[in-house]
Amino acid sequence: MKQGMKRRYLNRYKIISKETLVVSLLLMSILWSSCQKDLNLVSQDSITDATFWKTGADFKLAANNLYNGLDRFGEEDTESDIAFNVPNSVSNGQLVPPETSDTWNSCYGYIRSANNILEKGAGSEDVEIKRYVAEAKFFRAWYYWKLLRIYGGVPLITRVLKTNDPELFAPRSGRTETADLILKDLDEAKNDLPVQSDISSSDIGRITKGAALALASRVALFEGTWQKSRGGANAVKYLDAAVTASLAVINSNAYSLYTGSGAQSYRYLFLEAGDDSKESILDRRYGRNILGHDAPYMYDQDGYNPTRKLVDLYLDKNGLPITTPGTVFHGYGTFTSEFQERDPRMTQTMIIPGTLTNRVFFPVTKVANWPDVPQRNYNTGYILYKYMSEDPVANNSGREGDNSLFDYDRHLIRYAEVLLNYAEAVYEKNGSISDADLNISVNKLRDRVGMPHLTTAFVTANNLSMQMEIRRERTVELALEGFRYDDLRRWKTAETELPQDIKGIKITGTDWAGRAPYNDPGYAGKVDANGFLIAEKGRRFDPAKDYLQPLPTREVAFYQANGHTLEQNPGW
Repeated sequence: MKQGMKRRYLNRYKIISKETLVVSLLLMSILWSSCQKDLNLVSQDSITDATFWKTGADFKLAANNLYNGLDRFGEEDTESDIAFNVPNSVSNGQLVPPETSDTWNSCYGYIRSANNILEKGAGSEDVEIKRYVAEAKFFRAWYYWKLLRIYGGVPLITRVLKTNDPELFAPRSGRTETADLILKDLDEAKNDLPVQSDISSSDIGRITKGAALALASRVALFEGTWQKSRGGANAVKYLDAAVTASLAVINSNAYSLYTGSGAQSYRYLFLEAGDDSKESILDRRYGRNILGHDAPYMYDQDGYNPTRKLVDLYLDKNGLPITTPGTVFHGYGTFTSEFQERDPRMTQTMIIPGTLTNRVFFPVTKVANWPDVPQRNYNTGYILYKYMSEDPVANNSGREGDNSLFDYDRHLIRYAEVLLNYAEAVYEKNGSISDADLNISVNKLRDRVGMPHLTTAFVTANNLSMQMEIRRERTVELALEGFRYDDLRRWKTAETELPQDIKGIKITGTDWAGRAPYNDPGYAGKVDANGFLIAEKGRRFDPAKDYLQPLPTREVAFYQANGHTLEQNPGW
């Protein structure tokens, strides 16, 4: 292994692998203090609160634990309408209130850890300690954001609670109060966090000022558009905050789009080549044989598969929707026709049939040529290309062999999102956006893939909607990165989009009609009136309740059993 790569993997390990030690330290502290509560003694052979919280290194060690809750690779967009493998209860309206929730439990666990760091570091003038206190503020905001996005307002706990503390039964705060705490924490955190250029090589991957600003732009855009689409009084306040935060990131000149792989840079950004690029603002970091993906993406079998909805969102090469007069769209007749002369992000996100891909079919490594080698995914007929490594061993997808070989990072916040946040916030705040603002945001993304610029004149000339084109740009740029579910709900369009059938390739009248398994007579009943494959039907979305998910029933019952009320979300 090259020395630089080795050092990088070891640095990741230092951030990721300390959880057990931190938990042990805190556990020893609790046990010691409970046994010695009547004595003012310092143990000579144990690490306790009295000896641990002294140096910046101590606070760094404690802060390391907070990184363990960062999102790993998953298939979040199956909760929306642009990805599919098997029916999903969130996506199709079949969700029932769960007894417990890993999200609820883990978020509050990390919030407690963050509160502990904040309390122990309160008032310190040590620059290093203040940095890790700022990390704790960022993470408290991160975990409250994870709760806000699916539950709305939640109980806000801002200090470490004891077993008999009345705040154990704190009522739910409003969503505005919850969003305001998140943004306040991020605003305060940014003042004591380093800028990206000041991060040492051993600390690459730690939280920066840019991460705090970028997350603020995400949260503020979410809440601003959520309120605007529902007539909320605070919409402009949050949209202003989103514009300010995202513009601060842009003007910092600390980040830029990844272009290191030429015309294929969009695809390689999500593979090994894109790790630690200047587009990365916050990543879940991995290292081969140190921390590999525990749930790597699969491109066949059940898969993480693009849907007809996503496929049809990609523009033609001239920037026109494929349903617009004058488009150069080539139709669906052949295996490859719909991929021709489209936004290049389409073919860097999903495989063109016939593309050579590196796979491992044990015990022999060989190259699979799909569809000449029968594909095993029959759900939508599309196969994911984004995230497909060119390392044939890593591409084993963890079904055989060692997951630790699948090692590129997951981008949780990237500069492209900030550019999109800026464009949308400006438009939603003003009802319009200038070409100058488009040029520093959306058109940077289009330049990377060689697409024509989005301009006010182009939108007017082609009778398009600027709002819809900005939303389209967001969907295709961030496709299969886990944003679509939140976007549909904050735009209040989920009630229209999610009940629609999930569809795939066009079979009737195309080359696919002669390809197994689609030539099987059983598929005659699996297509719509226009011949498109139906992957799932009977979906529903109740606007009275499904915009928020239900709180875990055990938490609600715990409050009730102790004479308190934890209000369940409406309709649940």
